[in-house]
Amino acid sequence: MTKGTASMGKKSGRRNLVQRCRRCGKRSYHVRNKKCASCGYGATAKLRKYNWQTRRNGKTRIRYRL
Repeated sequence: MTKGTASMGKKSGRRNLVQRCRRCGKRSYHVRNKKCASCGYGATAKLRKYNWQTRRNGKTRIRYRL
């Protein structure tokens, strides 16, 4: 018998938890949570988006004028 962890015991943490999302195509679909972190697939039918993601025209700072 051997002491310590055998070589097969070290493979317990190697799982593909994050895979490619079938809706957005990014590698952000969490298999255990069954939810995409990028587009929200699996949690809702609507596309995940927030107002802080895009720049709005009236809120940007003008650095210089021509």
